[in-house]
Amino acid sequence: MNEMEREIEESRARLDETIDRIQGRLSVSSLVDEMLGNARRTPLSGAYDGALEAVRRNPVPVMLIAAGVGWLLHRMSQDAAQRRTRASAERVPVLNTGAARVYDPDLPTRQARREPAETTQI
Repeated sequence: MNEMEREIEESRARLDETIDRIQGRLSVSSLVDEMLGNARRTPLSGAYDGALEAVRRNPVPVMLIAAGVGWLLHRMSQDAAQRRTRASAERVPVLNTGAARVYDPDLPTRQARREPAETTQI
C-alpha cells in the first residue's frame, strides 16, 4: 500500500507541475509577449513598431478609439439579439382563443374567410 500511495503522490506532483506550466503559458502577459514576438517577426514589423510608438505617445486617443469600437461591437450584438428575438416571435403565431393551446406546425391553421370583392361593370 505504501508504494501505491507514493506513486499516486508522484503522479499528483507531476500533474501539478504540468498544470503550473500550462497556466504560465496561458497567462495574459505571456500571451501578449507571444503575440508581440510574432508580430515583430513579420515583414511589416517596421509598421508595427511605428504604430506601437504612436500608441505610446498618444494613449488617450487610442483608448477612446478602442472604447468606441468596443461600444459599437456591443451595440451590434444587442441589435442582432433583438432581431433574432423579433424574428422568432413573428414565426410563432399567437392564438387568442381564450384557451391555452400548443402550436402544432403539422395542423392547419384557421384563417378568417374573406368574401370576394364585388365587381362592377362599366
